[in-house]
This record gives sequence, C-alpha cells and structure tokens, in this order.
Amino acid sequence: MKFTDGYWQIREGYDVQNPADIRDIAQTADSMTVYAATKVIHTKGDTLNGTLLKATFSSPMSDVIKVKWNHHKGLVHHGPDFYINEQSADVHIAIGEDQAELVSGGLSVVVNRKQGWDIDFLYDGKRLTGSGWRAPAYIRDPEKKAYYREQLDLGVGEYIYGLGERFTPFVKNGQIVETWNEDGGTSSEQSYKNIPFYLSNKGYGVFVNHPERVSYEIASENVSRVQFSVEGESLEYFIIGGGSPKAVLDNYTKLTGKPALPPAWTFGLWLTTSFTTDYDEATVNHFVDGMAERDLPLAVFHFDCFWMKEYQWCDFEWDKDMFPDPEGMLRRLKDKGLKICAWINPYIAEKSYLFDEGMEHGYLVKRADGSVWQWDLWQAGMALVDFTNPDAVNWYKSKLETLIDQGVDCFKTDFGERIPTDVVYHDGSDPQKMHNYYTYLYNKAVFELLEDKLGKGEAALFARSATVGGQQFPVHWGGDCSATYESMAETLRGGLSLGLSGFGFWSHDISGFENTASPDIYKRWVQFGLLSSHSRLHGSTSYRVPWLFDEEAVDVVRAFTKLKCSLMPYLFNSAVESSQLGLPMMRAMMLEFPEDRSCATLDTQYMLGDTFLIAPIFNEEGDVEYYLPEGTWTNYLTNEAREGGRWYREQHGYMTLPMMVKPNSLVAVGHEDNRTDYEFADQVTFHVFELADGASAQAEVVSVKGDKEMSASAVRSGNVIELSAMGGEKPWSFVLRGVDKAVSVEGGKSEPCEHGIRIIPEETAKIVRVIL
Repeated sequence: MKFTDGYWQIREGYDVQNPADIRDIAQTADSMTVYAATKVIHTKGDTLNGTLLKATFSSPMSDVIKVKWNHHKGLVHHGPDFYINEQSADVHIAIGEDQAELVSGGLSVVVNRKQGWDIDFLYDGKRLTGSGWRAPAYIRDPEKKAYYREQLDLGVGEYIYGLGERFTPFVKNGQIVETWNEDGGTSSEQSYKNIPFYLSNKGYGVFVNHPERVSYEIASENVSRVQFSVEGESLEYFIIGGGSPKAVLDNYTKLTGKPALPPAWTFGLWLTTSFTTDYDEATVNHFVDGMAERDLPLAVFHFDCFWMKEYQWCDFEWDKDMFPDPEGMLRRLKDKGLKICAWINPYIAEKSYLFDEGMEHGYLVKRADGSVWQWDLWQAGMALVDFTNPDAVNWYKSKLETLIDQGVDCFKTDFGERIPTDVVYHDGSDPQKMHNYYTYLYNKAVFELLEDKLGKGEAALFARSATVGGQQFPVHWGGDCSATYESMAETLRGGLSLGLSGFGFWSHDISGFENTASPDIYKRWVQFGLLSSHSRLHGSTSYRVPWLFDEEAVDVVRAFTKLKCSLMPYLFNSAVESSQLGLPMMRAMMLEFPEDRSCATLDTQYMLGDTFLIAPIFNEEGDVEYYLPEGTWTNYLTNEAREGGRWYREQHGYMTLPMMVKPNSLVAVGHEDNRTDYEFADQVTFHVFELADGASAQAEVVSVKGDKEMSASAVRSGNVIELSAMGGEKPWSFVLRGVDKAVSVEGGKSEPCEHGIRIIPEETAKIVRVIL
C-alpha cells in the first residue's frame, strides 16, 4: 500500500508519523525496547500532546532477531497467530551513550542513538540491511484507519525472492505484492499461497508475522527499499540470518515448521479422472489397464470432484449412479498396486446432508446475526466448515475417516482461498486474519487424520492453498494453469518462488489444467513434470492419458516415468534433506549457487536436489538456452560433457533435454524402474561424474521410511579413483561416466556399459582402486 506522493510528499489526507528522536532504551534479560518520539524534543513541553513509538528487539532463536513495533498496545488481541517455534538463544545486549546493540548468534542489530532513527542489521559484522530516516511509520489514512509500515534498505545489486507461490517475474524487485489468498489461476498477480517471507540474495530473510493482509512495495514506492505494511496499531517482523540462502531457509523453517517427508509412493506418477469429464468404474479401469498394457508405471489414481453427486459437494459419499460398489472398486484398484486419492474441499453445499448436520450443531461459519454464511459461487448455497471449532474439526475428520476405511490413501485438499471476512468464527478469531489462515487449519486437520489412521510418514495431501506453516502438510500443487508454453513457464516461476518460501515439495498439472494441450506441449510438459518433486497428469474438460495425444506421447511418458523411478535412491535422499533443512527439492539456481551472479535471475531452469540441473523446453521447435555454472557438467541422458561458466543453446527431441549433472557428483541409481517405493539400498548403482584430480564425492541412500541405510564415496588422486560403499544389499556397483576403460582394477572388475565402464567390487572388497 502506498502512502507517499513521490519521494518527498505524503499522499493527501494521510498522517504519517516517523520515529525522529530516541528518548529512552529499556532493557530486560533478553530484550531491549527503544522509545522514540515522532518529533525532535527540545524542551519538556515538547513531550506533551505527541506520539511515542516503541520498537522492541528480541530473539526467538539463534541468528534470528524479532522486531515488534507498537503505538497503542491496549487493544484486545484477536487471533489467529502463526505458530512460532521459539528456541533458546544466547542473547547479548549492550546499551551505551552512542549506540545500543543486541546480538543473537552471528546476527546483530545496532541502534544509533545520535541520528534520529538509524538501525543496522549485521551478520558476522557485515551489514545486511537497516531502517533509517522516514522508514518506519505509524499512519492514519483519510478515514482515520491505522497502519504500521516499515522500510528496509535494499542494496545495489540486491534481489528479493519468495513471498509464496507467485507467477509474476521471479525477482520481485519493482513489484507490488498483496498477501491475500485468492483463486486467480497462474496468469495474474494473485496467488493461492501467500507467504509474508522474502529471501534476499545478500543472505538474509524477512518474515512479517501477520496472518492478515501484508502489503509489500518492493523497490516500487521507494526504489531503494522494501516496504511492508499492515493495518493496525502494531507490526512484528523477524530478520533471519544464517550466512547463506540455504541457512536462512533452514532457520525460517525452524521457526515455522519443517516440511513433513512424503511417503515414497507419492513420488510416482499420478493419473486423474480430470475435472468435468464423464467417468465411472469402467472408465477408470480403461485408463488404469491401458497404462499397464503400455508399460506405463502408475502409482496413484485420483478421483476428482464428480466422484460425489453434483450440487452435493461436499458430502463425502460416492455417486451411487456411477459407483454402486465403491469399496469393491477401490479394493480392485489397490489389488493392481495403486494408491487412491480423492478430491475434497472445506465447503458444504446446501443440498448436502452435511449442511443440516453442520447447521444444527454450529459447525459452519456464521454471519454476525447468527445465521449460516452462504453464497452460490462454486456450489449452490455453499457454507464453510468452522475449523476454529474443535467439535467441527472432529466432525469433518469423521467423514473423511469413513473414506480412509473404504480404501482412500490421501486427499486432494482443493480450494481454501474463497474465505469471506464478513463472518463470525466459533473462537472469536479476527476474520481478516482468518482469510489466509483458514487453509492452515483445513490442511492441518486432514493431514493429522491421515497420520492418525495410516501412521506417521504415510500422510500426504495434494493441496492448492497455503499460508505460513502449511509447508508441514505436503504436497502442494500450482493450481489452474493453461495448456500453453507461457503458462508452463509461469508455473515454474511459481514453484521456484514457493520453494524459496519454505516449501519443500511441489507439483503442477502436466500439460496444463485449462484447455487441451497439443501433443507437442503435452510431451514437453511431461519432461518437466516427471523431473519435478511430484508428478500428476490432470486436466479440466478432457482426459490426460498419453495415447489420446499420440503414440510418441506414450513413449515419452514411459521413458521419463521410468527415469524418475530409477532415480528414487537419489530423489528420496533429497526429499529427506528437504524435510530436515526446509530446502525445496526443486531449487532456484541462486539457492545452490549464490556466489554466481549469472544465477541470480534465472527462472527457466532449476536444480532438482543439489546435483541435477534441469532446463525444460518451452517451444515447439525444441530450442533451449541454459546456463551452466563453473565446472564440467554431464548430460545424464546423452553423456555429453559441457564446460560451465557459460550459456548454451541446443535443440532437443522429446526424449532428451538438458538434464545436467554437476561435476564431482556421485548419483545413486536404483534397480527398479516401474515403481517408486522399492528398497532403495538394494542393488544400487553409483554413477560417478567428472571427478577431478584431488576431488571426492559422496552419496547416501535411505530406506523408504527415511532411515539411513547406505553410503558411498569416490576419491580421485591423479589417475587413481578409490571407490567404497557401506551398507545395503549387494550386488551394488559403480559406473564411471564417460570413461572408456580402466588400465586395472584392484578389488573388483570392470566391464563396458552404455554410459562408460561399470566397476563391480569383489564380494569381500571394502575399497576398489581403479587406475585409469
């Protein structure tokens, strides 16, 4: 929200008060509060009839500093509030005549007491950002509504990322961002997943701790500052340090929650009925059997909206006209090795029998006069489940529990954005704050039920809406994209931005949700989709099985699905790292290569884990332009080597794309290519890529439950490579990529293979020495 008219003037009708004179600094054991008048005080009389603003600095955990501004603190506080996982922090405070300082870990805030208002945030002594003259402000608009604003300095060459799943340009400089969840598709500034956290390429993050609307002006009102503002008498934000973008995400997710580790089966290919198509059990079997007949590995079958009767969403009852024997149907599908997903949302149509139940027991969100809130958008007479009511949560869970007992394994938790603000909640929550926060309670309830019923580590959602903390309930997908290359690119931008906002696992509708893709777009999107964290074929008005596009599409789906299955030892280890460190599996280039300035703005390629660089193709000609950081990279699919530190322009058919492995890498490849939940540490093959003299590489393989099982290493000295592995079930082996032959092998034998030479250790060998 803009409050100024250019740099010097204030917008007409606005009263803007800035801290101008620090009058006192009060200290407790672990915090300091700065009291600042909004005018320079010359005499005691100047203290009368004036405003005093307060900024309290504290630390909820090491390397994080909380800043709490307030004007009048006597207002009644209405939740909800984001959960903050506060931890012990060793805080040091020093208050002197010229400055005051609070230190937490490597992060510090320094308040200059002689310059009106001037504070700096530093990490290991290096300045990150700060707040200076006319930056923070308490504001009244022409209607006397109160706002609090902060402006943090933006350095030369500094870029801002994140703020949720945003389909606008990847670098957020110059943009206006409103954190307000809306169902706006992927082609606008609106977002399904608004996260008031941004990441800077200078190695720090800023989290604004407000569930309600936060307005950002990112180098757009004051071009050398990031401004954020909220309505009300207070503003709270956290400066998050760590020394690198990865460490910042780790610290941010320590505060707000780590992503859960999805079950291994979720990484396989999902196929759906699509949205408004006609289908019954025969249709479903035709698709499932058709996939099997064509050797297309399928992990999950999803039933979209019309598994329930029209006008009755949601009543969680199968449409008996289409599915007269749902339990039997699900049992037959599961006998084919499939997991089952069912579409749900948190809305109750008036025609649903649950509407009367919910209204009678007070389980639905109400208007101020006590009546049930309803409208006709999406569903006729639609009401909302009130997730602030514990009894309503249990009631909602009980309906889903029946489906789990029937054989449903997971839920697509759609919607959650169309949340009104002219309502009253059971617990008295502020409806402005609940607009975004509602989705957290919704997805939390469903995820908890799945954990309770299926066991920890077996729960998975396919969620569209989210807010802070929602990363704990994966997986999320990008919403309603279109069947165009432009929409494919904007989808990737959204996923990369969400990944820089603390979310580890993300997917999208392969070939686009709206309209039906051409065979060309379908095949290119299949490559992108199966080299994503999670992979789903889904659409709106047409089916998405590949043979409806062309026979080559069948081959492309087969090749890339089997490729993903074979890479599960590597991918699942990356997933474990995501759940532990809060890192996305699909990583923006700047996250993995923060020192390479050429990576700072890249948004048409990404890292899949820390080893694979993926550059999807966004045109029918098959042309692709991509950048490689320093070192010798290898295309995993073609074995071609490329020197980094430069751009490449190539042309690819549908069976290849730039899938580049960074130098000095050891990639674990599995023994199966038709499923994603096999035992990864059995019969694994370790591929060694461009191991330089004096370099080493390591790889870990974990079980499908996430426990460590196996590790391997490769070390090179001159023309000798030492290979070793511990754990797992033999036979395991190594492949030296791009190597023609070995002079000798000690502790094993070598044989030629498709991509180089395979090294097979002797049964008792602990280390194999290969002389090139």
